[in-house]
Amino acid sequence: MSVGFLGPSGTYTEEALLRLLGPQPARSTVPYPTVPDAIQAVRSGAIGQVLVPIENALEGAVNATLDQLSAAEGAIVIQAEVVHPIRQHLIARPGVALDQVTRVLSHPHAIPQCHLFLRHQMSGVETAAANSTADAVRIVSESDEPWAAIGPLRAADMYGCSILAEDIEDARDNATRFVMLGREPVAAVGPGRFITSIVCVPPRDRPGGLLAILQEFAMRSINLNRLESRPTKAGLGRYQFFIDMEGSRQRDMAVEQAIEAIEDQDIAHVVFLGSYPAGGLPAA
Repeated sequence: MSVGFLGPSGTYTEEALLRLLGPQPARSTVPYPTVPDAIQAVRSGAIGQVLVPIENALEGAVNATLDQLSAAEGAIVIQAEVVHPIRQHLIARPGVALDQVTRVLSHPHAIPQCHLFLRHQMSGVETAAANSTADAVRIVSESDEPWAAIGPLRAADMYGCSILAEDIEDARDNATRFVMLGREPVAAVGPGRFITSIVCVPPRDRPGGLLAILQEFAMRSINLNRLESRPTKAGLGRYQFFIDMEGSRQRDMAVEQAIEAIEDQDIAHVVFLGSYPAGGLPAA
């Protein structure tokens, strides 16, 4: 079946997808305009898998992805992850020089990530928001104005544009973690690290509720990679906790025991989001 991704084409999500599938994927790829649209396509069976962002090194969690995973109640699980470096480039139509640019367009998150370059190299140049970095490049490519966009190399190639300046981001360690979602858990086979992701929803607000959850992992020496709270949308003060931990539920008894203990003791309702191979940044 086709594999989807958070679109449009030319975004960092598509770059990350091609890292997983290869530059000439055997399966067709389908862009979706929003995270809910992408995840619903998997739930409905329209596509087999979908790649969406879940966490950025600078901006933190992608709340739309977390909320959709929680609402799916285990019907959608994480099957793989990839950590993709975010490299911002200043892109313009061929023939437009850096000193001619009168406006810089990009996604609202990308513009502040390039603050130092814009302040020192583009002082006085107007900035404007676009729906995505790829859409900013498309707008620039179709305009007769001397505009530039901040975006990925893939978008520049797609729209026949030129690179005015490379790697203009303030933080060179910026990266986004993407997850491949599907309907069935993956088998825990092969070498390497595995990660298990869950959501813990306490049945009531009580003192020490979060501590009780964490103690089940601490007493079994399970390392937690991420702990994120999100409202349950059931009223003020009601929160759920997204947890990533080292290990696989299938082959690490301690992980399975901790999850069972949390549920058996009515500490929290647990939504299993998957056990999957740990991803990483590409080699330099």
